[in-house]
Amino acid sequence: MPVYVYEVIRDAAPDGLPGHRFEVIQAMTDTAMTRHPVTGQPVRRVVQPFALAGSDSDLANRAKLDERNLARHGLAKYVRVDEHTYEKMVGDGPSRLSSADPSDGDPDS
Repeated sequence: MPVYVYEVIRDAAPDGLPGHRFEVIQAMTDTAMTRHPVTGQPVRRVVQPFALAGSDSDLANRAKLDERNLARHGLAKYVRVDEHTYEKMVGDGPSRLSSADPSDGDPDS
């Protein structure tokens, strides 16, 4: 069942701020609420954008950046250790990159 967002109606409020928002799980066939379930204040349903899990979703991007997937494609992943140093987690390349000491990133040293 979808989660709907409702907002307390404050059209005449002098500060112009929206009212308290809350979420309710309802069937799509249920009628929209007109009153807050606890306080009884008038409410309206807030239109929310929907999210699709497509090829550019967070879940898909997480899978693309997985260490096994990076290594399979011949890429390297480095993780920041401190302000100037990165250590290799997966892939080919030097085991350490550093801007503090240029020789740290040189595979011949």
